[in-house]
Amino acid sequence: MSIQQPTKVSIPDSLQQVTRHWAPKRVASLNDAYDVRIVKVAGEFVWHSHTDTDELFYILSGDLTIQLREPGNEQTKDLQDIQLSAGEMVVIPKGVRHRPVTNGQECAIMVLEPSSVVNTGDATDTRGLKNAVE
Repeated sequence: MSIQQPTKVSIPDSLQQVTRHWAPKRVASLNDAYDVRIVKVAGEFVWHSHTDTDELFYILSGDLTIQLREPGNEQTKDLQDIQLSAGEMVVIPKGVRHRPVTNGQECAIMVLEPSSVVNTGDATDTRGLKNAVE
């Protein structure tokens, strides 16, 4: 059995290659099951959840709010939105409806989730957002 050479990844260089907001780019994989993805975001994403998996957000630069209180959804009335800045992270548990938003400024995020997960989760209206990972 031969040993595979590990691949070093420059996150800053990889971020320079991301040209679209809300379009995740795979930069590494773990155990052929999980992706390490980077994404640039600005504005509002869609309300969604991932019924079968948790989702880890690590903020590389900028500020991000993970909204948890979906208007009109009685189940989310007691949840508090989460404010994140560079160097902070949060794990959104499976099944929790959420929506990442920025204050209009660009934010760069690293996300860790199963390779099969699409970023829009169970959202029915994706408003032209790209589900595929680049």
